[in-house]
Formats: sequence, structure tokens, C-alpha cells
Amino acid sequence: MRIYLPSTVSGLQAAAAAGQAPVRSGVAFAVTDALRREYPGWTEEELEYLAMLDASRASLRLLAASPADEPALRVVLAADVDETRVTARPEADRAVVAVAGGPVPWRRVASVHLDGADAADAVRAAAAVIDAADLGDDDAEFALGSAEDFDLAWYAPGEIRYLLEELTVQHARPQE
Repeated sequence: MRIYLPSTVSGLQAAAAAGQAPVRSGVAFAVTDALRREYPGWTEEELEYLAMLDASRASLRLLAASPADEPALRVVLAADVDETRVTARPEADRAVVAVAGGPVPWRRVASVHLDGADAADAVRAAAAVIDAADLGDDDAEFALGSAEDFDLAWYAPGEIRYLLEELTVQHARPQE
């Protein structure tokens, strides 16, 4: 079963170095029956996109709680795990699942999805107001929508080392 794990750049760096992706609080996102009921007639690919979008919102929450020097980029890891590890949690939200068994081995990561540098300002603004957006604040919803207007780029797990090296170089450059 494909699950989506929210993360940050530093979280991605730690996962790649450790050879396993943490399942924070045992929670991930996936195509669930609740999501299928909410969007009847949608293809599996479209539903997976919605689950990944929900994971990217969780990434904003992680960014909101991160140190100021954390790059303002949403990160989502897509991983394939045995279905027996996954239990839907419809009381939490439409795509939320509980994942048993601890971290996901890096070899089970199918892809990594990450914002481009051009999204950083919108992502930073959305992370600052994610809780207000959840509570219905229209301005915060607009900020969240502005961040979601940026598509997450797709990376193969084998490319992550090079991506992280590039991000480290970019982040180390002095701001002009």
C-alpha cells in the first residue's frame, strides 16, 4: 500500500542518512475508503494526489514547529508498505492512517516530493498560518492556497543525495 509521509528538508536528510523514514506519531496519509467516498469516480492516481496534498499540509505543520533556519519547503515521502501495517483513522481525517511497525526502510521509499526554491516565500507564509487556516480564517486559507499553487517536484530515491547536496549549497549561500 502506498503511504505518504510528511517531512522537512532536515527530516529528509536524517531519513536518507539513517536509511529509514520515520512515521511521526505513527501517522501517514493514504488513499482510504473515506477519501474514495468523498471523491467517487476519481481515479486511483487522482486520489493519491489528494492524499499527498494532505501530507504536504502536514509538512507545513512540521515547518511551523521547526527552527527558523529550516528551509521553507514542503517535503513528502511516498513509500510502499505492507497493507497489514496500515489502519484507516477516519476520525482524524479523510486520508489519515495509522502505520504500525515503526520507521519505513529507505528501500521502501518509492519517491520523494519537494517544493522548488521558488515556492519558499509562499510556503513560509502558509506555515505561519496553517492553524488559522484549519480554523477557517479566510486570509490564512488564501496563504495556504498560494503555497498549494506550487506543485511538488518528483525525485527518485537515488537522486536524493544529490538534491540534498544542492540544497545544502543553496541554503549556505548568503542572502543578497
